[in-house]
Amino acid sequence: MNNKRTVLIVDDTPANVSLLNNILKDQYKTKIATNGEKALKLASSDTAPDLILLDIMMPEMDGYEVCEKLKANPDTADIPVVFLTAKVSEEDETRGLAMGAVDYITKPISPPIVLERVKNHLTLKEARDLLQHQNQILEDKVRERTKQLGELQDVAMEAMGALAETRDPETGNHIRRTQLYVQLLAEKLSEQARFKDYLTPERITLLFKAAPLHDIGKVGVPDAILLKPGKLTDAEFEIMKRHTVYGRDAIAAAETKLSEPSEFLTIAKEIAYSHQEKWDGSGYPESLSGDGIPISARLMAIADVYDALISRRVYKPSFPHEKAIQIMSEGRGTHFDPDMLDAFLEIADEWKAVAETYIDAEEGLKEETG
Repeated sequence: MNNKRTVLIVDDTPANVSLLNNILKDQYKTKIATNGEKALKLASSDTAPDLILLDIMMPEMDGYEVCEKLKANPDTADIPVVFLTAKVSEEDETRGLAMGAVDYITKPISPPIVLERVKNHLTLKEARDLLQHQNQILEDKVRERTKQLGELQDVAMEAMGALAETRDPETGNHIRRTQLYVQLLAEKLSEQARFKDYLTPERITLLFKAAPLHDIGKVGVPDAILLKPGKLTDAEFEIMKRHTVYGRDAIAAAETKLSEPSEFLTIAKEIAYSHQEKWDGSGYPESLSGDGIPISARLMAIADVYDALISRRVYKPSFPHEKAIQIMSEGRGTHFDPDMLDAFLEIADEWKAVAETYIDAEEGLKEETG
């Protein structure tokens, strides 16, 4: 197999072409172009050269212009260009190097210098190509590892959320539905000036990933209270409300293991701790109101309440979608951020589709009838 590297000689003077070809042909494959246009075609062909020796003084298209076009084309930009020229001023050399040439060989040509310069620059190109290849392999590995870690994080978050939901088996696909509700609402609100700076695509992804942890604190609530089919007493409700604190503290404890803050865990803490707050300040655990409630928690509140309404729970039957919408609308400006509630109403049909796709076993999303 012939593994000779290819050198493209570009010169409009036959004597120079012949001389260079004789110097190089024993060690390299050579291609010849006697003008700039042909040089560009050969350089961008399927069998592109590994290096180009380029004369500067040519008619119609000089070497500077040829070099400029080569470097502007992604397919030929990485081919080393060595200028051949009788121009030896510092200004000429600076101009050529600024265009991307790697070297100058001055005329009259010295065969040993030509061979040494060509060998050195091909060796450098081979090293650059190898490094680029290794970098690409490394980038691919990092990308794959990052993907795996992201998938592992998703699974871990869903598993932790599911741990809480196993305490209340009637909620089934609640985690998946509320994740998608939050994502849909966040994407809708990102179009509004009020929310667009916060609801970037990256943060919406974090919201989606953190949503499963909203009720993680339920693991700390006794079964007698969590699964009670009737109305809770005041004392029992005070215990139930502690699930927001348990959830926040559990995530905060995990956060101490990190060497630096994590926005993901910050959002998860906000959701777990504040998703039971209400716009008018009547929620818990801190009676926050208005914009004092984190955006993440306000999003989660709408998702959580809607899903609770359409789902059967130990203490209530499921409501049809239309009834849930009616109840949600009544909470505009009291329970829910008005702008968020309005955005929810605009995409309520999308939420209904999610609910129907991820319907709980033996549960149907009821339709309002007469």
